[in-house]
Amino acid sequence: MIEKSSTAAESSDDQPAWSSGLRLFALRGATTAVANTEDEILAVTEELVVEVLKRNDLTPNALVSCIFTCTDDLNDQFPAVAARRIGLNSVPLLCAREIDVPGALPRAIRLMLHYYAPADHVPSHVYLRDAVTLRTDLTAAQ
Repeated sequence: MIEKSSTAAESSDDQPAWSSGLRLFALRGATTAVANTEDEILAVTEELVVEVLKRNDLTPNALVSCIFTCTDDLNDQFPAVAARRIGLNSVPLLCAREIDVPGALPRAIRLMLHYYAPADHVPSHVYLRDAVTLRTDLTAAQ
């Protein structure tokens, strides 16, 4: 059940979220770290997650799941640790490796977040730091 929040309508235990005017959304985000250290990975991941939640007016109770990926040059900590530290304790989180494509952006952390919001919601994708070069077609995401 999704609890009442600024983005979620009320639903009861016997009513799925989609029956109360909500629908499932997914959005993307990415950032980069300057170094492969635990502190840096956690700091930039926290910055990314906080910005995604803020720009999309989301609270943890609207979230379904979040997948994080890292490039091969980031392995000192799991990005999901940062999400747990800021309160995403009941959201299923997964960390995975990004495909190692030659010439790809180094030290990148990406996320795909699944959440419920009103049907007329427009997802706001978020690209920070050097990751702004990944989606230049999404100028509003910068």
